[in-house]
Amino acid sequence: MKISTTIALSGDPQKLAGRARDLESAGVDLMWGAEIYGYDLVSVLGFLAGQTEHAQLMTGIIPLYSRSPALIAQTAATLDALSNGRFVLGLGSSGPQVIEGWHGVPFEKPMGRTRDTIEICRKVWSGDKVEHDGPTYTLPLADGGTGLGKPIKFMEKKPERDIPIGIASIGPKNVELTAEVADLWQTIHFVPDRFQQVWGDSLAAGTAKRSPDLAPLQIMAGSTVAIGPGDHIQEARDMHRGTIGFYVGGMGAKSKNFYNDLFKRYGWEQEAEEIQDLFLSGKRMEAMGAVPDEYIDLSALIGDEGYIRERLQVFKGVGVTHLNVMPHGPDTLGTIEKIKAWSE
Repeated sequence: MKISTTIALSGDPQKLAGRARDLESAGVDLMWGAEIYGYDLVSVLGFLAGQTEHAQLMTGIIPLYSRSPALIAQTAATLDALSNGRFVLGLGSSGPQVIEGWHGVPFEKPMGRTRDTIEICRKVWSGDKVEHDGPTYTLPLADGGTGLGKPIKFMEKKPERDIPIGIASIGPKNVELTAEVADLWQTIHFVPDRFQQVWGDSLAAGTAKRSPDLAPLQIMAGSTVAIGPGDHIQEARDMHRGTIGFYVGGMGAKSKNFYNDLFKRYGWEQEAEEIQDLFLSGKRMEAMGAVPDEYIDLSALIGDEGYIRERLQVFKGVGVTHLNVMPHGPDTLGTIEKIKAWSE
């Protein structure tokens, strides 16, 4: 398994650059960042392209509703050129609270928009004139404009190869689409022991429609990592519990929370309801406390060396190609180095 981890700008570019170089030296194969409503991710990765040498750089994610597909394709081509072919385009729909609240765009047809965006990106990178007629985008624009639009091709040197595309998806139909058209599946709150029962049908259905020109789907999955013994072990468990409690309880409305739905599909239906009810009623600490220990044990890599090495094989056994690590403890770089060695 390759090692991936997240990296973000706190406002200090020199600190970010130093951290990126340290992570690369520790053996990280891929660094990715998120874009919600803070610093924009594209600028950050453009900066990191000049601060790193070997690690891949990935958007995890570019929200589909924040940019046109053609601009996403241009951005990807630029970052790929700046990083000498090390870029991975990670896409995702985000959710209605962010898309409508921050971008002011209706959150509609997320699957159609995903498919359209990927198809348009690959057409742009081909170097040919771009024409497209999909459920959410038509190029050139057919209705509602001046009628003066014409097919246009990318005016710079096209990328040497199709830039790898990842999709962050958690709904059954979105995962099916990912298995059909993407190069990489970016998971969240992953439980490898329940992989087949939750994802088996969606992945099989998507793979059956997958083009033979695409390599097998890569899978990025993982979570908090802490190697014991030490006081940081309980800290890591509490941190991991807080993260999932926030997502299941508060990342969405009562009627539409994709992460709450995912927790239920993994088998924790009653716990998901309790966590959300507590969180939305203002009882956040109680909500975190309602996260079951079983979830922490199965999703995180927290414990002594023997336990973690055993759990790594579970992740590898279900096809995880990129182990995503969020190290916690007194020596985070040393933790990454150990995980890298144990994963090979």
